[in-house]
Amino acid sequence: MKRIGFLLKVKPDKIEEYKEAHRAVWPEMQEALSRTGWHNYSLFMREDGLLFGYFETPQDFQTALDGMEKESINEKWQAAMAPYFEALNGKRADESMLELEEVFHLD
Repeated sequence: MKRIGFLLKVKPDKIEEYKEAHRAVWPEMQEALSRTGWHNYSLFMREDGLLFGYFETPQDFQTALDGMEKESINEKWQAAMAPYFEALNGKRADESMLELEEVFHLD
């Protein structure tokens, strides 16, 4: 399993709405994530909206993203989530995730 970390930025005035949306992630979206290799997936957010995402996947980040690209529910979810994020510059949030380099791990 490859461990993936990524960053995004939630607009400060949308933080509470974003949290609420993630208290009720659509079951179809959850199933699609699992089916396409997004395991042990967590999101963490700082008070200013900086979002850190973590998941584990059998291959790599791009393969996991490519798998979700084929899921019709992903397009709907990305459209619903777009208003929450800063600096997407016309891209979807899943196209703007900044992958972080793993520099240390302890089991």
